[in-house]
Amino acid sequence: MKKFILLAALLISITGFAQKTITVEDFTTKPTFAAKSVSGINWMKDGKFYSSLQNNKVVKYNVTTGEIVETLVDGNALSPAIQIDDYSFSADEKQLLLSTDFEQIYRWSFRADYFIYDLTGKTVKKLSSNGKQSYATFSPDGSKVAFVRSNNLFYVSLADMKETQVTNDGKFNEIINGSTDWVYEEEFGFTTAFFWSPDNNKLAYYRFDESKVKEYNMQKWNQGAKYPQDYKFKYPKAGEVNSEIDIYLYDLASQQKIKADLGTNKDIYIPRLMWTKDANTLSIRRMNRLQNTLEILHMNALTGTLTTVFTETSKTYIDINDDLTYLDDKKQFIYVSEMSGYNHIYLYTVEGKLVRQITNGNWEVTRFLGLDEKTKTVYYQSAEVSPLERQVYSISIDGKKKVKLTPESGANTVNMSNDFQFYINYYNSATQPTTVSLFATKGNKLIKVLEKNEALQKTVAEYGIASKEFFTFNTVDGQALNGLFMKPKDFDATKKYPVLIYQYSGPGSQNVSNSWGGGHFYFHQMLVQKGYIVAIVDTRGTGFRGEAFKKLTYKQLGKYELEDHVAAAKYLSTLSYVDASRLGIWGWSYGGYMSSLAMTNGGGVFKMGIAVAPVTNWRYYDTVYTERYLQTPEENASGYDDNSPSTHAAKLQGNFLLIHGTGDDNVHFQNSVVLQEALINAGKQFDSFYYPDKHHGIQGGKTRYHLYTQMLNYVVENL
Repeated sequence: MKKFILLAALLISITGFAQKTITVEDFTTKPTFAAKSVSGINWMKDGKFYSSLQNNKVVKYNVTTGEIVETLVDGNALSPAIQIDDYSFSADEKQLLLSTDFEQIYRWSFRADYFIYDLTGKTVKKLSSNGKQSYATFSPDGSKVAFVRSNNLFYVSLADMKETQVTNDGKFNEIINGSTDWVYEEEFGFTTAFFWSPDNNKLAYYRFDESKVKEYNMQKWNQGAKYPQDYKFKYPKAGEVNSEIDIYLYDLASQQKIKADLGTNKDIYIPRLMWTKDANTLSIRRMNRLQNTLEILHMNALTGTLTTVFTETSKTYIDINDDLTYLDDKKQFIYVSEMSGYNHIYLYTVEGKLVRQITNGNWEVTRFLGLDEKTKTVYYQSAEVSPLERQVYSISIDGKKKVKLTPESGANTVNMSNDFQFYINYYNSATQPTTVSLFATKGNKLIKVLEKNEALQKTVAEYGIASKEFFTFNTVDGQALNGLFMKPKDFDATKKYPVLIYQYSGPGSQNVSNSWGGGHFYFHQMLVQKGYIVAIVDTRGTGFRGEAFKKLTYKQLGKYELEDHVAAAKYLSTLSYVDASRLGIWGWSYGGYMSSLAMTNGGGVFKMGIAVAPVTNWRYYDTVYTERYLQTPEENASGYDDNSPSTHAAKLQGNFLLIHGTGDDNVHFQNSVVLQEALINAGKQFDSFYYPDKHHGIQGGKTRYHLYTQMLNYVVENL
């Protein structure tokens, strides 16, 4: 009897029927699938060490061994103890700026308390006792720290801890100094809007006048308070008035300010601001409202005069990036652009004359990593091997001697040391969780594997995580698109399976890649365990396949993406193991917009759809994002309305679940309310659910557990 039991157990193990069952708790409230990494890396000045925040300690590592050599500061040992949220070094690495008591405002903006820790004297002192600060930043010589508080810009001289107020007119919902308004934060991706000059003598900063921008009123229910609270903030919807932007230079010695003459047209964007290597030259990037013209302006910090050194134009739009690098010789700069039809690296003189295109080909540079000026070597990440992959290369500044540094197929993301002697590579693939490795750049030599994620690999095996199976299908115009499957472990090609498509589909995005995990990965794996095939599709308009592919959707968001999802559904229906009567689609944000559109204007192809936090008419979304792709509603009304889910509400077919957080400051709850009203007026039955006070990510407390449980049940009951 014992032999039989042992044999049966062995057979179960071998055949895989002992596969553990994934629960919602496993990826929401438990760390079952938690991946380890090496995070918070700060490369030290001499290149031989790096630091990281570990267990409330800033620890110093030897680069060549990967071993800890020193604890620089222990937050628990300070008096009083500090829970360190983040840290930064002064340039001479003699001081640390520690932040604690972090308080998030919107996606990137925050307030915190800051402390200065002296590494020599082992002393700690609070930066300011006049209220929380935002974005505290050392001056280049480490003698001062600038920050924002209550929409005004300040700096503290560390020698005597004297606090100086640079601006005085900051006021909530009216004037912002040194930080960004909502739409700049969300769409241009930055919040710190002040910049120290290289010689420590000046502060350049943004001033936003948002007094004419219309307010969005978002009610906060505050966990059952007797009366809800009105929260009003400035949010410019498509076609409406934006903030008026000014750029100022503040001279610390004279306390005088110079205002940049940005011209008479105030309906512009300044998406980036930075100092060149010349302490008297400020670099300003200016864009027109439609974002199809970008200028690089140089401001003379002594006279305030502006010179246009470079202009780029497009028939559609120009994506802004951080890839403008001024060289130490003060004579040249590197610029990254897709002006050739693919994203590439260019070298210009500081006067804006093209020296050469450094990279070239029908493939995309996906990330500029930096220039080693000593060796004249450029480092970058690209999709040259395949749009599904990310590899890292070096190339000389003359465009020669290109070397592929990452040999393994998959996704490689590199963190280079400041002196380019070392790099840390974060590698993963469709079959391999993240491995973190330390390399010497010279000879591309592996020094040490810092993290293998062996525990996660074991867990993945125990739960029988489904592998990714890549496929392509053709659009109505014959263009091949990328997709992937995740199939049940006991997949039988003679059976019929329901298929749920997950997608995002937004401009320049990507969900199909040779990489580990992905959005909602373990939720999808749970569905696979329950007998569903999960497919993921990237439509036309997504990224890393060239400018023409990405910008095809210009002025008509949703049109080609819907065509492609219908084409994907028809392709899936031709597969012998797919039940064509049980196709579903879901997505979040832009993906929610597309699943809403698929259920209303998709011709009944999908039996079930789920939309989380969707845009339902682009008229309700912000100026910067929406007008970049659609122009203004006045210029392109049909582009807004023809592909709006609310326009096609009467065509709804199938089971539809609409989910939104009432506290969504990004895609407003208004979007779902408008779609619901249109569906009701059209006599359509559907399901909806709202999460009180939850933002666009619908997180906090037990919210994600509830959300995924709800979606799981809806799929099981309706697909």
